Amino acid sequence: MTALLLLFACLALGALSRRYASPPAGIVHGLNWWVINVALPALVLALIPRVKLDPQLWFPVATMWLTFFGAWLLFGLLGPRLGWSRQRIGALVLVCGLGNTSFMGYPLVEALRGKEGLALAVVADQLGCFPLLASAGIVVASLYAGRAPQPRLIVRRILAFPAFLALVAGIAAGALGGWPAWLDGVFAPIGATLTPLALFSVGLQFKLRLGERQLAAAALGLGWKLALAPLACWLLGRAAGVGGTVLAVGVLQAAMAPMISAAILADEYGLEPPLANTVLGAGIVLSLLTVPLGDWLLG
Repeated sequence: MTALLLLFACLALGALSRRYASPPAGIVHGLNWWVINVALPALVLALIPRVKLDPQLWFPVATMWLTFFGAWLLFGLLGPRLGWSRQRIGALVLVCGLGNTSFMGYPLVEALRGKEGLALAVVADQLGCFPLLASAGIVVASLYAGRAPQPRLIVRRILAFPAFLALVAGIAAGALGGWPAWLDGVFAPIGATLTPLALFSVGLQFKLRLGERQLAAAALGLGWKLALAPLACWLLGRAAGVGGTVLAVGVLQAAMAPMISAAILADEYGLEPPLANTVLGAGIVLSLLTVPLGDWLLG
């Protein structure tokens, strides 16, 4: 309960600060820089060496791929029948195929499933969602914006991402028995800054603008992201014999709100930015209800 209260408090503080406190220009960029380049790698370095090898670890990663390619298949088939533009289809594939598995996923999963769940959430994010954003996400954005994907740029983005480098180092450290206690005591406190700062940043950026022409598309997109995708992942897990915390975390990460970076990517490529931001804002609000509900249903 305390962890959930912290989550809501940080989001609310960010939203209230944006409206009433006149935060300094560039604060969102600065917070995000710290979260992505310092706090997230530190958290990865602290958690990954402790992840126990489990034959079911494929599942949290597979749920990210199922969510993304399921969205691409669904909206790629549905969009032309509903008369949607290619820009609208591309926007929904990005924001409803990629989840906020770090900024919101880490604190929510930790609040609901503890440290063991958080370590699995890192696996889903770093081996599933982030590589998808940097590879298939760029491909979708390019195709639906009428541009040609650049493979070298995609590979460079993945290999140069600080959290990916931390993931490789963390796996190596785990294979060698973990970090020395004095070094582990440095990573953990720095990584602990991720949750409050990330959620405060989300609150600062929160916008919710609904237009009549966007309502149907937004409803269909969020129906996939918050309900159908996690249901499909649960069915996959049950069929494959996955259970316990691994099943729960895979499903919960699939149920997270749309990814902020996916909405930014849609904006950069001109893929109906108003719709992408509408789905992002509505998804953040609704996921604060649907993710805990999903966890309760999972038991």
